[in-house]
Amino acid sequence: MNTEPKPVYGDGNPETHPLTWRLSQQDHVHSLADYERLEGYAGFKKALTMKPAEVLDVIKAATVKGRGGAGFPAGIKWSLMAPNDFSGPRYLICNADEMEPGTFKDRLLMERLPHQLIEGMLIAAYTLEATHGYIFIRGEYIEAAKYLNDAIAQLHECGYLGDNILQSGWGFELHVHTGAGRYICGEETALINSLEGRRANPRTKPPFPQVAGAWGRPTIVNNVETYNNLPAILIRGAEWYIGLSKDKSKDPGTKIYGASGKVKFPGLWELPFGTTAREVIEDHAGGMQDGLTLKAWLPGGASTDFLTPDHLDLPMDSDSIMKAGSRLGTCLLMVFDEQQCMVAATRNLEEFFARESCGFCTPCRDGLPWSVKALRAIENGQGKMEDIQHLQELTKKLWIGKTFCAHAPGAMEPLQSALKYWRHEFEAKIQQPALAPTYAEQA
Repeated sequence: MNTEPKPVYGDGNPETHPLTWRLSQQDHVHSLADYERLEGYAGFKKALTMKPAEVLDVIKAATVKGRGGAGFPAGIKWSLMAPNDFSGPRYLICNADEMEPGTFKDRLLMERLPHQLIEGMLIAAYTLEATHGYIFIRGEYIEAAKYLNDAIAQLHECGYLGDNILQSGWGFELHVHTGAGRYICGEETALINSLEGRRANPRTKPPFPQVAGAWGRPTIVNNVETYNNLPAILIRGAEWYIGLSKDKSKDPGTKIYGASGKVKFPGLWELPFGTTAREVIEDHAGGMQDGLTLKAWLPGGASTDFLTPDHLDLPMDSDSIMKAGSRLGTCLLMVFDEQQCMVAATRNLEEFFARESCGFCTPCRDGLPWSVKALRAIENGQGKMEDIQHLQELTKKLWIGKTFCAHAPGAMEPLQSALKYWRHEFEAKIQQPALAPTYAEQA
């Protein structure tokens, strides 16, 4: 096991670390001159020599999957956008509202490589014949918003944004929009509502945003990391990109993996898709803190199911993690040790989800607070055995198809897995509450 943390970037090789290799050359790449010196905008310039349909074919061949958590192939999503009828604007949106607990990968990319995100958006915008773009960024990401606005100003000065970009005949405007701070804005239609100045509630689908999104016009929404993949793919091709992963038949390319919690060196690392959780925790995060033993881990943020040490050697790809009973999510692991009370840890997560519910549908609005109430009672030694049964019922009543969007089902994932693997801790808090310390007591 390593005793020192590995850097966030790889070995400085653009052939193996398309997302972060530039950070091996310098700590951050903010100026246009520095970015262009490191192959910056070469992918975008190549895209301009191709027809939009040809660029789309490359992205579809590369099977670029969304990096926001859902993992839907970007090329297929783009192909569903309504054809350009030249009757009005077409929108491209970057979902940079990174509010998933335990997730901080997009912040790194925006603060240290703002031009890389913008180049990816330019490639997508050209492919989709979009006319206007928005980076919908979490309000707390003040530095990231500043660097992105600075980069946009630089691009306007040299003709990379505006009318007739690089004499291509195509024009595009890009803006940074600071969000007001709601987790539900991670859902693309709630994000669009917020962008329009409305309450951040999810919309009914259909129509899908690709047909009628922002201000009723065709719109595509993708995650920060998704766009960051595009420049390298345009330069080196789909076959190269697919070959980066450990198992070419599953998730192609690399992924920014991360770890937080009771590990020695929390951080981020760009690694091939299919890297195991054990490699992330032990080889890159330095293993558990001294004297602590791994008890549980969330594979991709707070809205994924808990897994156990028995799952550590599974490849961190979507199929393997799904078969284990969880979701890949953002690939940023949250690590829990044996001393942590799973009742308290679960209650803490459910409090977040209950607070962040938009309140639009009854199961989510009323069901999540009930889960918090029951968990608090159990944690404080005031619970009853039937409370466990009620929590089990909530995981079914708030599941997919029972609520308007995926917020409540996501909230149920850590709860249902905690009941699956550590039900004895819930029972112990009821039968002998003094034997199971609360999370607050451990802190």
